[in-house]
Amino acid sequence: MTPDFPTAPPLWPMTRVECRVRPLVSLGPGKHGERRYVPLAGGRVAGPELNGEILDGGVDWQVQRADGVLEIAAHYVLRLDDGALVEVQSDGVRHAPPEVMAALARGEPLPREAYYFRTLMRFQTGAPAWQHLNRLLALAVGERLADCVRLDVYRVG
Repeated sequence: MTPDFPTAPPLWPMTRVECRVRPLVSLGPGKHGERRYVPLAGGRVAGPELNGEILDGGVDWQVQRADGVLEIAAHYVLRLDDGALVEVQSDGVRHAPPEVMAALARGEPLPREAYYFRTLMRFQTGAPAWQHLNRLLALAVGERLADCVRLDVYRVG
């Protein structure tokens, strides 16, 4: 017997993240796969809810698992147009057939429909005008470009 589910929560467009990335650094094999990180080199956020810049200095920690799935844990700070600082934690996964993942690793442009790249985002800020961010979750659909990551971010209702 299949239970009846209520209507899924709505998604509302929040912002588009475009973050420049530096070359990947591998720490080698770890207990769950290859441990590595990608330094984040700043960028922009623009959309109906959040607009501003990504501050230089964030990091995208990753584990390349044996099953081909890339686990992602990015942590960075936004400076919104009004000067407010917002911490972002973005945890997700990226996977595709091996030839697609290899093409992405070489920096080849591929449509985002060619692979699965999703993250769950949480925010933290002390800025009074942005306190509502502390109480919500966002879902992002990602795209990996040669020197940039693009995330289309949706607030979960």
